[in-house]
Amino acid sequence: MFYWLYDVYAINLLQYITVRAGLAFFLAFTCTVVVLPWFIRWAKRRKASQPIYDLAPKTHQKKSNTPTMGGLFFLLTATFAILLCARLDNGFVLASLVCILGFGAIGIKDDSAKILGNNNQSGLSPKAKLALQAIVGLIVAALTLYATGIPTDFYLPFYKFPLFDLGWMSLLFWMLVMVSSSNAVNLTDGLDGLATVPSIFSMLTLGVFIYLSGHAVLGGYLLLPKVVGSGEVVIVATALIGSLMGFLWYNCYPAEVFMGDTGSLSIGAIIGYMAIISKNELLLLLIGFVFVLETVSVILQVGSFKARKKRIFLMAPIHHHFEMKGWAENKIIVRFWIIALLSNLIALTALKLR
Repeated sequence: MFYWLYDVYAINLLQYITVRAGLAFFLAFTCTVVVLPWFIRWAKRRKASQPIYDLAPKTHQKKSNTPTMGGLFFLLTATFAILLCARLDNGFVLASLVCILGFGAIGIKDDSAKILGNNNQSGLSPKAKLALQAIVGLIVAALTLYATGIPTDFYLPFYKFPLFDLGWMSLLFWMLVMVSSSNAVNLTDGLDGLATVPSIFSMLTLGVFIYLSGHAVLGGYLLLPKVVGSGEVVIVATALIGSLMGFLWYNCYPAEVFMGDTGSLSIGAIIGYMAIISKNELLLLLIGFVFVLETVSVILQVGSFKARKKRIFLMAPIHHHFEMKGWAENKIIVRFWIIALLSNLIALTALKLR
C-alpha cells in the first residue's frame, strides 16, 4: 500500500526498500507489543495454556499455566505490516506470505488440538505434520519457481560460481530445506526465548544477503547470485524481526506466553525460504547453527537408543541435557544466543570471502 502512494502520488521516499523495511519493522513491533497483553489475559481466563510434556525436566511443571499460541499474533502483526509496506505484485512476497500463513496454519491445527485435549500428545501425528509441511513446502516452491523466474542453480558457501543447475529437482530440494528448517526451529523452541533470538539473527543475516543479491550494483560487486526482485523480501524479514522482538518482550525468561507450533513452524519455514532465494541453502547450516545443533542432538539420541539401547545425552534436544546437568535456564538461553550471534557473524563473511 505504501508503495502505491509512491506510484500514484510520487512520494519518492516510499520507493526505497530500506524505508519501507524500517516502517514494517516498527509497525510490526508496535502492534505486537500492544496486542499480546490482551491475548495473554484472554488466554489465562480461557485456560489456553501449553500442556507440559510428562518427560520434560521437572522445572518445566511450573510453566503449565503459561498461555501458548502467541505465534498466531506475531504472525498476524507481521502479515499486516507486510501488506502495508511490501509490493504485493512481487512473486517473492506472495510466496513468502503463503509460506508464513501455510506453515502457521499447520501449527494452529497442532496447538489447538493439544489445548483442547489438554495433552502434549493430542496434536498432529508426526507423519501427518510432516505430510502437511511437505504439501505447503511444494506449493511455495512451485509458486516461487514459476512466478518469479528465480534461477535454479546450486551454490556452495564461499564459492562464487554455481556448481550445477537443479532444474525441476529444485522443487523437491527447496521443499526439503523449508520443512527441515521448520522442524529444526520447532525442536529448539523449548526454553523461554531460546528460539526467538536465533531466529531474529538468522533473518537479519539472510535479509542482508537478499538485499545485496537483489541490488544490481552491490550484488555484482560482491559476486553474489543475481536474483531479480528478491529485495522486497527484506520487508518480509524486517516485519517478522519486529514482531518477534515485540513477542520477545513477553517471551523472555520467565515467559508470559509461548509461541507454540503456530509460531515456530512458520518462522522456521520462512528462514528456510529466505535461504533458498538468497542461494544460501547450505550456508543455512551455519546461519542456523543452534537449530542444527538441537536437531542433530535429537537424531543422535534416537539413533543411539535404537542401535545400542543407550543414550548419548541426559535428555534431548540438547538444551534439556544442560538443564538435567543443573544449568540455570536463563544461562542456557543466553549462551545459546551468543553461539547464534557468533555463527551468524561468521556466515556474513561469505559476503566477501568468495
